[in-house]
Amino acid sequence: MSERVVIITGGAAGIGWATAQRFAADGCRVVIADLTGADEAAARLGAGHTGVTLDITDAAAVEAMVAGLDRIDVLVNNAGIGDSHLPSLEQDIAQFRKVLDIHVTGAFLVARACARRMIDAGGGAIVNLSSIAGVTGLPRRNAYGAAKAGIAMMTRSLACEWAGVGVRVNAVAPGYARTALVEKLVSEGRIDLDAIQRRVPQGRLIDPSEIAEAIWFLASPAASAITGVTLSVDGGWAAFGDFGDAS
Repeated sequence: MSERVVIITGGAAGIGWATAQRFAADGCRVVIADLTGADEAAARLGAGHTGVTLDITDAAAVEAMVAGLDRIDVLVNNAGIGDSHLPSLEQDIAQFRKVLDIHVTGAFLVARACARRMIDAGGGAIVNLSSIAGVTGLPRRNAYGAAKAGIAMMTRSLACEWAGVGVRVNAVAPGYARTALVEKLVSEGRIDLDAIQRRVPQGRLIDPSEIAEAIWFLASPAASAITGVTLSVDGGWAAFGDFGDAS
């Protein structure tokens, strides 16, 4: 395996799992940090990879995880949860705060802990997960949209602050991806798959492996001059500004 050690929060499923597979295929040592399923996911990757059960909103637990690693070269801040999809007048404030806490506060805690180690070692790369929800308005999704927009802005701020000490910070903003979460929302009738696909200029959902490739690129030496960027991986969703269907 290569020297690079990669932490992926929320790496046991969905985009995180696809990303774990991509870095493992590149010969990296992958640390999957997840609230559930971390050990099992690491075992599926094979020997040399590690699973850590972690609540990213627990600052002490985050610091303990980081202290237990010999080095950290890449952090992928992927952990998150969905929101309620309820009308704004019916949204629960506790759930609203939970979404913000996990996506924004949690991402900050992990980024801060990892950056300390990266700076001491001469540098590293952080890739945060934003979303199309952070760049376009999605009705009923106030907490999720605010959280993902916050991640994009935090990415810029951290990138500017840490550029001089060798830590690059970028983000990826996926569109609707073919994950178990999206499939569940479709099956529950909470989102209309056909309407979504018509709205995407490419006319399809994004495969998690395509998002993983973008994450891998931003964390690679090939992106050595790129920092503070939020890269849309959405089939053209954010670019489409006409009325009616895009495809």
